[in-house]
Amino acid sequence: MSAIVQFENVGLRYGLDSETLSDVSFSLASGGFYFLTGASGAGKTSLLKLLYLAQRPSRGVIRLFGEDVVTLPRKRLPGFRRRIGVVFQDFRLVPHLSAYDNIALPLRVAGMKEDEVDAPVAEMLNWVGLGDRGDARPATLSGGEQQRVAIARAVIGRPEILVADEPTGNVDADMARRLLTLFEALNRLGTTVVVATHDLPLMAQVSGAQMMKLDKGRLADPTGTLRYPPRARDDQDRGEGR
Repeated sequence: MSAIVQFENVGLRYGLDSETLSDVSFSLASGGFYFLTGASGAGKTSLLKLLYLAQRPSRGVIRLFGEDVVTLPRKRLPGFRRRIGVVFQDFRLVPHLSAYDNIALPLRVAGMKEDEVDAPVAEMLNWVGLGDRGDARPATLSGGEQQRVAIARAVIGRPEILVADEPTGNVDADMARRLLTLFEALNRLGTTVVVATHDLPLMAQVSGAQMMKLDKGRLADPTGTLRYPPRARDDQDRGEGR
């Protein structure tokens, strides 16, 4: 699988403080599933912000979809951001909009005609199990329901990368598993998924997922497989040798 994300010696500093992220290097394969973990303050949210282009690094190179996004002209950033879906722990739904309208928001912002909006939004509501809750405002939804609306909004544009920051932090274990099932289904369709979480039992439930661990702003990669993933030829050779 080709790399959809590449970080090379990336550092991030806020103001004059010490670096929040230091010498971070890794590659993410297109269609892969990754968990990002680490103690509070390790830099997980900062790394995710770099991934979904909410922040530029202080140094280093970041390539997304084969292009250097550090030097990318600002006028091209919106097009890149539309290829990345983001799910936040605190949902970030628009409170005065219904579940339907929150999910439809990315399509309307992108300029889709109103008569073309209904079918994909209805499909997303059904996909996340909220087909009968389209008219509900966020305040009337449970935490799990709000997070499912947030997931539907993040993926309605069929992103190539989905980034989720502690998406199960405000829901119970059963709902966390349901949310993870949605991420797995999206991953099977080819989307690269990156989930930041502290939930070790949850991570163990995804077969084949890779773990990325941050420790005080540095990425732990003792085997080098995050920075230098096995090539497709290597994978094929191992399969033939079984």
